[in-house]
Amino acid sequence: MQSTGQNTQEHRAHRRNRRSGAAYAALDLGTNNCRLLIAEPARAGFRVIDAFSRIVRLGEGLASAITLNDNAIDRTIEALLICRDKMHARGVHRARLIATEACRMARNADHFIERVHDETGMELEIVDRRTEAFLAVTGCASLADPEAHSVIVFDIGGGSTEIAWLDGQARSPLADPCKRIRAWDSLPVGVITLAERHGGVEVGPEKFERMVEEVSQMLTPFALAAGAATAAPDFHLLGTSGTVTTVGGIYLRLPRYDRRQVDGLWMAATEVDTVLDELVGLDYEARAASPCVGRERADLVLAGCAILEGIRRAFPAPRLRIADRGLREGILMNLMREDGVWKRRRGRRRGRSRNGSPAPVPAMPDPARA
Repeated sequence: MQSTGQNTQEHRAHRRNRRSGAAYAALDLGTNNCRLLIAEPARAGFRVIDAFSRIVRLGEGLASAITLNDNAIDRTIEALLICRDKMHARGVHRARLIATEACRMARNADHFIERVHDETGMELEIVDRRTEAFLAVTGCASLADPEAHSVIVFDIGGGSTEIAWLDGQARSPLADPCKRIRAWDSLPVGVITLAERHGGVEVGPEKFERMVEEVSQMLTPFALAAGAATAAPDFHLLGTSGTVTTVGGIYLRLPRYDRRQVDGLWMAATEVDTVLDELVGLDYEARAASPCVGRERADLVLAGCAILEGIRRAFPAPRLRIADRGLREGILMNLMREDGVWKRRRGRRRGRSRNGSPAPVPAMPDPARA
């Protein structure tokens, strides 16, 4: 229970946010999750002031029916109503609300978008695969090793997987990382679609290997285009998704998922191998009992691991960095960059550290798991 003093402080902060018009919102409606992030600009990045994340499985059954079913739509609209209320409460003055692969695939996507507007007042934007890939890069590229001359960035979603090759070193944390993209692709496979094709409950080594092989075939064109990436100095992988954050949480033996410990975590290739072998060896009930998996994701996690393994085989790397940030953060960075918020702030105060290098983008404290 909150004290009166806490409530008063929150009310004052709420009024300041509404007066300043500083709050921005980003909503990512994917095949599996509905995620919202509300933030205000900071000196070198932004500060999260509210967040929401819920598994809605909008794309449930989409691989076979190619339509969004009524139950999935109802679950999603219920989550969107919560997001709408949060944005109103925080006085959001600018937002971007995107929908991805499930709505790109579904025959009845237009009907769904209209129903969302009628029942929530929200206008969802169905983005193309290129936009999704570039937003994912924008959202997590600040975690790439600044010494690395080449990075493969990937985002394993519910219905698709975005992957990009960043070529060359980053100029500064606030520079647009999409200018470094040498090649990109969007694979028509995600944790829901792969699990529905192969089955996600009973998964042994043989079924897991079949899923990896399917992903590897889809990766072939991109692997040919970005084959030179692995030869660059300090090459590494940078992954964002529930799959990679789960791998990180299991590696750390967390009693419950903690974003602060997982976001930015480095793992050696052998450490990733150990976690994947452990997960493949667990039955469904054991996966569901894992505090970093849970029953809601126990039938999906091995499909995600198969996508991760396919990427690792195509681009062998000595290390993987895990990002608990992605599309929403990319949207927020772009909105604030378009509004010139950091240019205005630099005009008042130079955003540089004592050694003259650009101040780093801080890790964004998101109370909701991505």
